[in-house]
Amino acid sequence: MGAEYVLEMKNITKRYGETTVLSDVSLSVRPGEIHALLGENGAGKSTLMNVLFGMPVIHTTGGFDGEVCIDGEKVNIHSPNDALNLGIGMVHQEFMLLPGFTITENIKLNREITRPTILSRVLHNKSLENLDMAAMRKDARKALDSVGMSLDETTLVKGLPVGYMQFVEIAREIDKKGIRLLVFDEPTAVLTESEAEQLISVMKQIAQSGIAIIFITHRLDEVMAAANNITILRDGKLAATRKTQETSLVELAELMIGRKGEAVVESSPKAENPNAKIALSIKNLIVDMPGEEVKGVDLEVREGEILGIGGLAGQGKIGIPNGVMGLYPAAGEVKLFGESLPLNDAQNALKSGMAMVSEDRRGVGLLLDQSIEDNIAFNAMQIKGDFLRKILFATTKDSKKVRSHAGEMIRQLDIRCTSSRQAAGTLSGGNQQKVCVARALTMKPKFLFVSEPTRGIDIGAKKLVLETLVKLNREQGMTIVMVSSELQELRSISDRIAIISEGKVVDILAPDASDADFGLAMSGIKPTKGGEGAHE
Repeated sequence: MGAEYVLEMKNITKRYGETTVLSDVSLSVRPGEIHALLGENGAGKSTLMNVLFGMPVIHTTGGFDGEVCIDGEKVNIHSPNDALNLGIGMVHQEFMLLPGFTITENIKLNREITRPTILSRVLHNKSLENLDMAAMRKDARKALDSVGMSLDETTLVKGLPVGYMQFVEIAREIDKKGIRLLVFDEPTAVLTESEAEQLISVMKQIAQSGIAIIFITHRLDEVMAAANNITILRDGKLAATRKTQETSLVELAELMIGRKGEAVVESSPKAENPNAKIALSIKNLIVDMPGEEVKGVDLEVREGEILGIGGLAGQGKIGIPNGVMGLYPAAGEVKLFGESLPLNDAQNALKSGMAMVSEDRRGVGLLLDQSIEDNIAFNAMQIKGDFLRKILFATTKDSKKVRSHAGEMIRQLDIRCTSSRQAAGTLSGGNQQKVCVARALTMKPKFLFVSEPTRGIDIGAKKLVLETLVKLNREQGMTIVMVSSELQELRSISDRIAIISEGKVVDILAPDASDADFGLAMSGIKPTKGGEGAHE
């Protein structure tokens, strides 16, 4: 009699230096079971899968504590090839197909079927054998049929719709011999509704054949439709394991989000003013930002508020400020304080009184080889002509004014440096972020976008950055939109929070709305008793 579980991951703990990213996490999957793995960004799902597949990022950083068992036997998986030899495969979120190859060639890649030639027999050299295309096409046809695809197996992958590519990925994994466990990583993210329904049907067929499935997704309705059992991770820990028939969308949403302790900063709540003037009006915004596409956002930001924008990674929240500020191709209608704001013109956005602290501080936010003081003053010099002086017929930088202003910002934001002339690229991540904030504030904006302002910085720096935003809003009345993956930070300082899923606004919630409402919205489901009537 076989083991009860095809996979057991027992008490898995993973540390990177002093940071624990997985703590005592266990996961058990039975043969023929669809087991959903849920959690917010950073909950530990990817790390757990990296352990399962023996990824180098695990073994080159000290390994992990705990054990992995396949069919009841403890195994040591040191590479993805080890995992494959044990019958573990993955359907990736990012396609791993070669566009210049046919579907057959992609399905059989690195597992080609060959037939001997006269030369290969004489020289006893297998590399001189010919590809047996007929046999390969037969295998590919069988795999495609198993996922309900009538597509010709000789078709080139290049030019296929993305939904078709996803099914080719699945067919390739099914074709591998000895597969006993398949990991589906956000498989419906690129699919239409009908394609997603077909995929769930295919997953169930695969499970009925005895192959176990780990289903990683943020779409809770699909979990309820497909999964037998559900494991929820939160902050690197096991939050709960549930049988699907014994739980609900609301409970899963609550378990995913959870209360993460006290507010990051203390911010006295403001009385809501629904009659406030509209500072920023966005209608049908479309932004072509790879990985963060915006697909028709309607949003109004009230004058004098802090509006939070949240959502899971890759759902479009970061695309909104980047599109409005002209950093990525955008279309739609945007008005700033009642005046039309042309899109695709970053310089004009800055001249109009907007500023932005980018999520990409090293790529977009900073001139790494330049001094702190030059970084702080750069935009104001380029756009507004500040910190410049005329000497005869020449215009030059007023170094004294630049240094004086930089010194004031260094003191105000507690930027830890040797002097204002230190190169920005030599600062710690937290201090680099403070320089980005200082540069934005130097523009004296009427409207400020901050995108992932606390990413990659320590808790002390996070607190100072967030307190600075609250101070600017409360004392100077600055209108601020903060985009963040850290829901608790949004709830700490925002007056309202818009949740983005699949490139659109799902709901706009109060900071004290329930964990269930936030969890459902992040899954793309508007709660029945929701916020302000968001856009479906």
